[in-house]
Amino acid sequence: MKTNGGHCIRALGRSQRALLWRRMAQKKYLQAKLTQFLREDRIQLWKPPYTEENKEVGLALKDLAKKYSDKLECCESEVEKIIEEIRCKAIERGSGNENYKTTGIATIEVFLPARLRRDKKSLLETRLHVTGRDLRAKIAEVFGLQENYIKIVINKKQLQLGKSLEEQGVSHNVKAMVLELKQSEEDVRKNSQVEEEEQNEAELKEKQIQRTKRGLEILAERAEMVVDPETTPYLDIANQTGRSIRIPPSERKALMLAMGYHEKGRAFLKRKEYGIALPCLLDADKYFCECCTELLDMVDNYAVLQLDIVWCYFRLEQLECLDDAEKKLNLAQKCFKNCYGENHQRLVHIKGNCGKEKVLFLRLYLLQGIRNYHSGNGEEAREYLSKARQLFKELCIDPAKVHNLMQLGFTAQEARLGLRACDGNVDHAATHISNRREELAQIRREEKEKKRRRLESINSLRGMGYSMHAAKQALQQASGNLDEALKILLSNPHMWWLQGSDPETNSHQGSPFQESIAQLVYMGFDAAVAEAALRMFGGNVQLAAQTLVHHGGSLPPDLQLSGDSSSSTPSPSPSDSAGTSSASTDEDMETEAVNEILEDIPEHEEDYLDSTLEDEEIIIAEYLSYVENIKSAADKN
Repeated sequence: MKTNGGHCIRALGRSQRALLWRRMAQKKYLQAKLTQFLREDRIQLWKPPYTEENKEVGLALKDLAKKYSDKLECCESEVEKIIEEIRCKAIERGSGNENYKTTGIATIEVFLPARLRRDKKSLLETRLHVTGRDLRAKIAEVFGLQENYIKIVINKKQLQLGKSLEEQGVSHNVKAMVLELKQSEEDVRKNSQVEEEEQNEAELKEKQIQRTKRGLEILAERAEMVVDPETTPYLDIANQTGRSIRIPPSERKALMLAMGYHEKGRAFLKRKEYGIALPCLLDADKYFCECCTELLDMVDNYAVLQLDIVWCYFRLEQLECLDDAEKKLNLAQKCFKNCYGENHQRLVHIKGNCGKEKVLFLRLYLLQGIRNYHSGNGEEAREYLSKARQLFKELCIDPAKVHNLMQLGFTAQEARLGLRACDGNVDHAATHISNRREELAQIRREEKEKKRRRLESINSLRGMGYSMHAAKQALQQASGNLDEALKILLSNPHMWWLQGSDPETNSHQGSPFQESIAQLVYMGFDAAVAEAALRMFGGNVQLAAQTLVHHGGSLPPDLQLSGDSSSSTPSPSPSDSAGTSSASTDEDMETEAVNEILEDIPEHEEDYLDSTLEDEEIIIAEYLSYVENIKSAADKN
């Protein structure tokens, strides 16, 4: 009896929440439609005859409600209530604008977490010279939140605590979304001991976000360095086949950070921790914006990120805070077209199929349908939702087929991806997965070997006395050819002299010793030229000899000019060279940060295309029922 009773209570709770969500969605649709009608009819609700001089509602509003309720085939009292809400908001906005002009006090519309959501709009007044930390404290105080437990998102960016609101582009009438780092909605009813534990949990979450940032920065820096792939974890950027792609150094770090933040955000999305996922996704968007358009067209990551951001806002029930949802979804559609080609032709040419990528288009159409519904565009919403439903039917997988493939030793993820690539054919999917495994293994071997050869070439050049920077730059220009790189360095000594900052290179700095001059004189060089060359190259006999041989026993004029204007590198201070106990601690912390990132980087390169589509199935059915209700009402009318 207890068990059954428990199940009934939980089922009732879910049913009530679904009913509440349906009512909220329908109300948003009506608000959008009525706003459209008012705009089309050029009706200004804040003026007579709809608003009296004392700002009370005018009698004419009832007639307007009757007109629009007949048009929408809706309950007149409900329409009147919504129009009155729109009128009150317009008056509030007008009063706020006047107040801002006279006092400089801005009004911010605050969108609270679901458990604190109110029917009435939550407004907050503040001056714009205050810091983000001040605003966070005020929001926490006014709305009964724990200050260290929340994050604020304004203009699709996470609010920075140390900067003023003005510096961050915050203006009057802006929308602010409040994210809670805690997971439970029952926290407000817990005792002080539990609240303390949850406060600690929030601090841990904040530290986790900071570790995420540091770990990604370390991995991005390693991508710029040359590391041993056998011993040091690093991130690389690959194309749709799994092969590394060359990225301009000026943009590589930004792209690496963007993709790293995106992966971390996606890991939180999978765990349905949307409040923590959103800041990561917004950081990813910030770094992607530092990359050129041509680069973004090469990969589909930017398009997927736009979908993930809109999805996150939707799951947080905060689409009102995303004013550019339509822009983001259109951008995703454009990026997919540029990356995959017209009708997916480029994608099919590269991968042989486009079945797996259809999952992305299903979510795109679903979100476009949801956005149109909330904008009052019922017909457009039905069109997009119908497209999403059709794709769902194509992509829906028989669990028995997944089980059959798992019996052959494949993972559930490989099975889903393989079946979608092969239109549900189990035999073809098994062959496809096996071939892809072999292909990826071969690519990884080749990429690792390429990395190893580059490391050897750089070490060879460093062994000759060249700096790490010079070796990398020369090899890049020579497309990895060691002999060509050496010729480039010998022909252009200025390109590595000014950049020589390796400890090994710097250790040669100082006045040339007589023995070194004697060595060069013994080789046949003039003593004065030998001394000048040694001064130029910080006492490095090998580099001095190579340069003099290449230039016929003399120093080129441009290198002499560089030498005249250069100064010797100061010797490292004892504090710089001495090891400290904190160094190992910092190293441990960095290792921990990197490992946390690597845990969330999926092993399968197509993880972002894998979805059970369980959530999508429910949401498609939900919103199709909403638009069908609209159509039924329109048909009756």
